[in-house]
Amino acid sequence: MIPQLNTYFENLNEVSAERQAVLQPLTDYIKAKTDAQQPINMTFICTHNSRRSHLGQVWAQVAASYFGVKDVYCFSGGTETTACNPRTIAAFERAGLKVTKTTESDNPVYEISFDDLSQPINAFSKVYDQAPNPSSAFAAIMTCDHAEANCPYIPGAEKRLPIMYIDPKVSDDTPEETATYDARCRQIATEMKWVFDKVRR
Repeated sequence: MIPQLNTYFENLNEVSAERQAVLQPLTDYIKAKTDAQQPINMTFICTHNSRRSHLGQVWAQVAASYFGVKDVYCFSGGTETTACNPRTIAAFERAGLKVTKTTESDNPVYEISFDDLSQPINAFSKVYDQAPNPSSAFAAIMTCDHAEANCPYIPGAEKRLPIMYIDPKVSDDTPEETATYDARCRQIATEMKWVFDKVRR
């Protein structure tokens, strides 16, 4: 793992009992898949696939690698396509991830790397059922209440897990913007670390 990122990850705080209860069904899903020696596909879903869903996707993949949980494939998607927000990308970089923009467009593709051995994570906005996202045998992790309410059915999902986060967008273009994005980034990283630590035990 990139040294700065490793320091960031090792220093993440504990998860409250209330949030542990929210996260436990995801832990149980991953553990059951691991015990059955089946691949673990997870699609993190929010409305625009711009902020929270990318944070979930990336930190779950990092946590799986950190704890040596094999055959974990993390994806993200939205109910509509926009772009991965540059503020999200900046929060990743401040945490120690290496980010490279590989295309120039209204919806650019970013390669996000957490070590020198793993394939980079491709981050761009897409609808939840758009390639390369899985079309079957995956857990749909609903990271925002709008997507949860407006997508009552996710085709192909074998499990639907609501794990909600406050949208950091609330602080866009304010003096609190950086702190809010860093706090949400840290919260999701902390919770994905907790999940995969429990899976490993």
